[in-house]
Amino acid sequence: MKILHIYKDYPPILGGIENHVRLLAEGQAHHGHQVTVLVTNPAGAKTVIAEEGGVRVIRAGRIATVASTPLSLALPAQLARSRPDVVHLHFPYPVGEVSQWLLHRGQATVLTYHSDVVRQASILRLYRPLLRRVLRNVHAIIIGSPPMRKSAYLAEHQDKLHLVPYGIPLARFRQAVPPAGVRDAVSLPTLLFVGRLRYYKGLDYLIRALPQINARLLVVGIGPMEAEWRKLAADTGVAERITWLGEVPDAHLPALYHAADLFVLPASHTSEAFGLVQVEAMAAGLPVVCTELGTGTSYVNQDGVTGRVVPPRDPAALAAAINALLADPAERARLAAGAQARVAAEFDLPIMVRRVLELYEGVLTRGTTSDEALESRL
Repeated sequence: MKILHIYKDYPPILGGIENHVRLLAEGQAHHGHQVTVLVTNPAGAKTVIAEEGGVRVIRAGRIATVASTPLSLALPAQLARSRPDVVHLHFPYPVGEVSQWLLHRGQATVLTYHSDVVRQASILRLYRPLLRRVLRNVHAIIIGSPPMRKSAYLAEHQDKLHLVPYGIPLARFRQAVPPAGVRDAVSLPTLLFVGRLRYYKGLDYLIRALPQINARLLVVGIGPMEAEWRKLAADTGVAERITWLGEVPDAHLPALYHAADLFVLPASHTSEAFGLVQVEAMAAGLPVVCTELGTGTSYVNQDGVTGRVVPPRDPAALAAAINALLADPAERARLAAGAQARVAAEFDLPIMVRRVLELYEGVLTRGTTSDEALESRL
């Protein structure tokens, strides 16, 4: 099967969607399929093509970025030349989605709806009419967690929705040796945060909670909020207990999970739709403390089963949950066992790859008549 994935970015750009696309594409290639990923080139206007992990990666030249959306004329040009059996769109990326709708209507198309667009209201107002057409034109829509069914944009497409939780290669997270110096001569418990330093990650609320917690914090990631959050740490008097590790190679992440006592995802807004880093932490045997956003965060991390779930934007609630777990090693061990059992049952990479391939086969078997095409015949 010839499979084409379309999104805006791809590793080494860090991000949950980017990592998901890579894992899915490489997993499909491992099954013998011919897989191409079409994204944009963050380095500039030149189009670069490379073979990575058995996947053909086309990084189409990028001419500008507006409201976190890379603009590329080369991407639709590359798409026009492609002849895949299945196109897999990864929403949100308007340039890719509209290009597919314009150039390949009738093509077997699957879309993973990763999250609602929350912040870019002006862009969304312009895009909403086109988004409606895109969603009507695709033949199946994948959601990563049950709460995504409630999205207003998916209300009229419930019959197309397919739940496929995101998966990771669990084995590489189960055993790892903490890097030298991370635990050496440290008497305080260790909290870990991994993610892009964007507003919706809520790291500022964890920093505000830290004066009430007798622990240190490791922060993995970079992003536009870093300078502001470093200043907040200094102003709050906790800067000496926070280690900013910046970008960490994917291969080194398992060791950091094993160096921590708790993983914390203090997300503050619904842009955090799933939290794949929670799955990684749980696979490593870490209990998780996350926030209840009405998205997939609390679907992944189940309160009392794999960790604790607290209200968002509430430093006191974060501190109380973290302190209770740090004071109770037996409870942490129970939750860690529950976390590893849950990821093995629901979030193993081979399970996800198999479910998506079966969905492709179903779309191809049923034919490729979209809702939009049916309406045009009436």
